[in-house]
Amino acid sequence: MIRSNFKVNMTPQFRVLSDDQIEEIHLATLEVLRRTGVVVKEPEGRELLKKAGCWVDGERVRIPAHLIEWAVRMTPPRVVLCDRNGGPAMFLERNKVYYGTGSDTPNVIDPYSGERRPARLADIENISKVVDFLPNISFLMCMGIASDVNGAISDIYHFAAMVNNTTKPIVFTAWDLNNLKDIITMAEAVAGGAEALQRNPFLALYTEPISPLQHAVEAAQKLLWMAEKGLPVVYTPGLMTGASGPVTAAGGLVQGNAELLSGFLMAQLKREGTPLIYGGGVLAIDMRTALMSYASPEWMLNTCALTDMARYYRLPMFHFAGCTDAKTFDQQAALEGSLWMVLAALSGGNLVHDVGYIDNGLTASFQMLVTMDEVAGLVKRIMGGIEVSDETMAIDVIDEVGPAGHFLSTDHTYRHFKENWFPKLFDRSTYETWRVNGGLTLGERAAARAREILETHQPALLSEDVKAELQSIIERAEARTRA
Repeated sequence: MIRSNFKVNMTPQFRVLSDDQIEEIHLATLEVLRRTGVVVKEPEGRELLKKAGCWVDGERVRIPAHLIEWAVRMTPPRVVLCDRNGGPAMFLERNKVYYGTGSDTPNVIDPYSGERRPARLADIENISKVVDFLPNISFLMCMGIASDVNGAISDIYHFAAMVNNTTKPIVFTAWDLNNLKDIITMAEAVAGGAEALQRNPFLALYTEPISPLQHAVEAAQKLLWMAEKGLPVVYTPGLMTGASGPVTAAGGLVQGNAELLSGFLMAQLKREGTPLIYGGGVLAIDMRTALMSYASPEWMLNTCALTDMARYYRLPMFHFAGCTDAKTFDQQAALEGSLWMVLAALSGGNLVHDVGYIDNGLTASFQMLVTMDEVAGLVKRIMGGIEVSDETMAIDVIDEVGPAGHFLSTDHTYRHFKENWFPKLFDRSTYETWRVNGGLTLGERAAARAREILETHQPALLSEDVKAELQSIIERAEARTRA
């Protein structure tokens, strides 16, 4: 050895905004909140803001800059989400990346027939099972709106289906405050009580302000109630540039940031230290179709720019990946989904959702989900970078093998070849071998993989007592809707 103890490793990174641009967007946000303000429909939220020193005129609330700065300081820089058993599963901080599914698609591609049809409760159960199995998908969102249960409380059915079929963390939606309370009661039954859930949360609520610059009654009620419980919330905008926000990226970022931070202020006024997750969508609308594009370069840039803002504020980031505008799982879907996966990792998004979305976010695809899990493994290998050390530079091995030799039989090769990434779904064989094995396309292999998981994987079961408690909560909710 001619060197000793030398080791260097670097993780690839990507930024959209410079430090000066970030500062300008922050200052512009403070001016929007001071001059224009936000509409707060929920009386409790307005009262909290008024007592803190905001200027309240009817439902319009204008916010002085120092309160926003205070709210950012009060928001924890990290959120830990646990698994169903209470063990730490995801550390949402700095540049740690975790991929998960999207939420609330009305349609699904049937994994057996290939038919596009309305989602059913069984689909949510099946997607939960697949997520539970996939090694590179870290958390679950509902990925369907069940059309075969009571729509007023379908969100409660969704949560029961998810928590029964995976131990991984869950990001959930709730239609209203009453349903949210039922869902949290379910979660407390699973966790072993309210304190156990607060200490080791295996869930986070997803809810949104309404663009432009509005906090609706339902969203604010849910945000404030979760703050009171001390449980994590993803509170993020979904504005469309050119429609519900300025058409320019910088304008959309300023407005979205104002919506985010004013909501964060309400939550911190309710309970200091409320765990909140920043980020979300500053989406580009396609003026030809009036649809938001799930894979436009503008949306990708805007989301990565929001990630730069999240790092500036030292807040966890809600990102996007693995989604597409394609109407079926095809070449467009694979290309757009993979590009999102790479950019999310390079920019350092933490809670990276929508993996498995196709059709502008209207349809869930098992093929897309399974394939993007494979892509996530590839991306993780890229993000591991290249270790430069005495061992990996292999000077002694090069000298031992010498000119015209080979490295296949060296101990060094044996020690390290498994560090390379090996696909389970992608095909690296010869054309002849591929033909002998059936000549299957990626989509065909992904569909077969999804079916295999559904037919062989058994998630860890909840106890019968807990399952009975969840069922009783559903029955009480059903009775409430009939009252």
